[in-house]
Amino acid sequence: MKFAILSRNAKLYSTQRLAEAARERGHVVRVLDPLRCYMSIAPGRFQMRYKGKELAGIDAVVPRIGASVSFYGTAVLRQFELMGAYSPNPSDAILRARDKLRCHQMLAGEGLGLPLTVFGDNPDDTTDLMGMLGKPPHVIKLNEGTQGNGVILAETTSASRGVIEAFRGLYANFLVQEFVAEAKGADLRCFVVGDRVVAAMRRQAGEGEFRSNLHRGGSASPVELTEAEIDTALRAARVMGLGVAGVDLLRSNSGPLVLEVNSSPGLEGIEAASGVDVAGAIVEFTAGGVLRPSRTPRRRTRGLTKA
Repeated sequence: MKFAILSRNAKLYSTQRLAEAARERGHVVRVLDPLRCYMSIAPGRFQMRYKGKELAGIDAVVPRIGASVSFYGTAVLRQFELMGAYSPNPSDAILRARDKLRCHQMLAGEGLGLPLTVFGDNPDDTTDLMGMLGKPPHVIKLNEGTQGNGVILAETTSASRGVIEAFRGLYANFLVQEFVAEAKGADLRCFVVGDRVVAAMRRQAGEGEFRSNLHRGGSASPVELTEAEIDTALRAARVMGLGVAGVDLLRSNSGPLVLEVNSSPGLEGIEAASGVDVAGAIVEFTAGGVLRPSRTPRRRTRGLTKA
């Protein structure tokens, strides 16, 4: 099969591992910078070019689209979908997961556990908004932040109000959530591929930090998930429509709570902590999606049969 990996940097660990895993399984692989892909759109004819040459005959696309290029990256992925390529994470599913507010609304609509979350726009409603949430600490996070960026712990009411006012002054969209103290600065990263959690790790925040992201000095260790945690992770990925997802959970007194559903989860930390060939699982699931009988592929359009 012909695989394309959409990634802005071919040297990133996750990109390299996916390319290696695909080649080890006999696939032809190209790493494509989505910002160098450009397209022609017409009824019954979808074309893609890359650095002056036509791209055609791609069977599967594994997207590694960063949040900063979500709009353009998902447009490129959508074009590949219209050209008949399969992706484990469709373009619309990525956009759903990137929007934290939409993601939380959809998950709550399916009855999945979440930290209590409030959202509002008008400054006149701030006092009532915080009253709906309860006493601090509060976690305030940008709606489209990643890797812990734009996530702030406010330990007093005045601190919460100040951060909210600052974010509003920047015209930023943000959520305010309860702080789950019993999690003790730890969360669970559950790596979902298809209908399985193929690997999991416990991430612990560093000294003086409440965010457990490995990029922020958090530590990772293997963890055994409960049946409830496995079920929650699988349901969260399924609600978002993602075949590959990093689902972050908190262990709370009321059971597992979903913090985030990541459509482009990194592989380095989870592979090191779990010892699992996660890249291989992604490639095998993706190849299976191309061949899956239940899939109804889009018809390849004219002019796209070149090798």
